[in-house]
Amino acid sequence: MAEPLRIAIASKGEYEQATLRFLESAGLSVWRPNPRQYVGRLAGFEDVEILFQRTADIVQQVASGGADFGITGYDLVAELAGDDPDVLVVFDDLGFRRCQLVLAVPESWLDVTTLADLADLAVEWKRRGRTMRIATKFPNLTREFLLRNGVNYFTLVEGHGALEIAPALGYADLIADLTETGVTLRENRLRVLEGGVILRAQACLIASRRALRAAPQKLQQARSIIELIEARLRSRRYRLITANIRGSSEDEVVRHVTAHAATTGERGPTVARVYPKLGEDGPGWYEVTIIVPQHLLLEAVDHLRLAGSSGITVTSPEYVFDSRSHAFARLCQALEEKA
Repeated sequence: MAEPLRIAIASKGEYEQATLRFLESAGLSVWRPNPRQYVGRLAGFEDVEILFQRTADIVQQVASGGADFGITGYDLVAELAGDDPDVLVVFDDLGFRRCQLVLAVPESWLDVTTLADLADLAVEWKRRGRTMRIATKFPNLTREFLLRNGVNYFTLVEGHGALEIAPALGYADLIADLTETGVTLRENRLRVLEGGVILRAQACLIASRRALRAAPQKLQQARSIIELIEARLRSRRYRLITANIRGSSEDEVVRHVTAHAATTGERGPTVARVYPKLGEDGPGWYEVTIIVPQHLLLEAVDHLRLAGSSGITVTSPEYVFDSRSHAFARLCQALEEKA
């Protein structure tokens, strides 16, 4: 029996549910026998196992080769893997679980609004024999960020549980923690420093150089999974527009449609003759179909209206495949490079 391709994902909570929803949207349905079992399957794929792990353990599983791929937070990858050559980022943004790692100080620190202010305060406290204490679960990222921004005198306090309460309890002066909306920080009378965003993060897909080099036969299964994810992510950037336009010929309709950059499509519009109801006369009708970037949607609709369109409909494609999978090509290239 072939060694299965192993993909590690979050084992519980909202992270698990968000991951399962994302995979389902990409046509990758996960089957788990029951919540107490930590190995599942990927429907329609032979020899693919889903390993349910703590999010903090997924990076280590991938780095050690215990899992071939993993879906976890980019914040954890940046903190725990750093420049580890055995951890390859396949997709750095899967579009869910967005958050920021930030420096937050008590609202009562009225004179400390920027990183420069924080650096000055750290110097002043050191002169007085006091050390600035920062509670965090991300010591590597926090230390690097502070030193890079001229904050040189501090000590990091390992945080457990909810860090927002640390300044009020007195075991830290400020915190470096993840936030999604900032509501919890405000409820605990904390605010983010100007320029205090250490890292913007979201769910990502990582791969194990060690595991895939040791078992290159797994790449064929991996290619199918990466293709589906890549096409699903790309589809979110596009909309498919269909409209009916009058014209004397297909060439005339094409000229009208492509007169605006927003309606040129990926390779140009698709134009087909429409056969009208009996009794209708005048110029012929043509159906135009184009794919447009989401941010140009309204511009495209306005131009089609000016061109005399009617019955404009917009749909969201499930997948948009390119001529090849660029993500898979990058992965293969990274596997060939020396670590």
